[in-house]
Amino acid sequence: MAGASTPAIRALTQAKAPHHVHSYPHDPRSDSYGAEAVAALAEQLGVVAEQIFKTLVVELSTGGLAVAVLPVPRTLSLKAAAAALGAPKAAMADKAKAERTTGYVLGGISPLGQKRLLPTVVDDSALDWDRMLCSAGKRGLEIEVAPADLIRLTQAVTAPITQG
Repeated sequence: MAGASTPAIRALTQAKAPHHVHSYPHDPRSDSYGAEAVAALAEQLGVVAEQIFKTLVVELSTGGLAVAVLPVPRTLSLKAAAAALGAPKAAMADKAKAERTTGYVLGGISPLGQKRLLPTVVDDSALDWDRMLCSAGKRGLEIEVAPADLIRLTQAVTAPITQG
């Protein structure tokens, strides 16, 4: 996918943040986008599944949407995400609302380059890695980036936000 550009890729380029874009064939029948990315890229890039992160959009009880970024194999703790974002509770956002607010389709929501910057929490396990992967803003497209750059560009907080 040479030359592929998305708002997420443009955000990294404009910020002069080092990154690599990786593509893989997306199966339109797949509904487990994170697992598809892990299956396609982990071995190819020499990374483990925990280095590939998914982007989930949540609705905070205080009003508004927020973003949680966590390893694909892990499950989000809504309670922990809400606490990290300063809200009493959080729930998964409605699909249409998440897509409309971020400007991305489900399975391709990137924490970067969204229509407007949403409050963001990145699971603190990201800090264990020198590089992580997350959606580049399109199904079948991932960005490899340093966790510190992702955190800085999304103005994220870090916290343990997974269950278990």
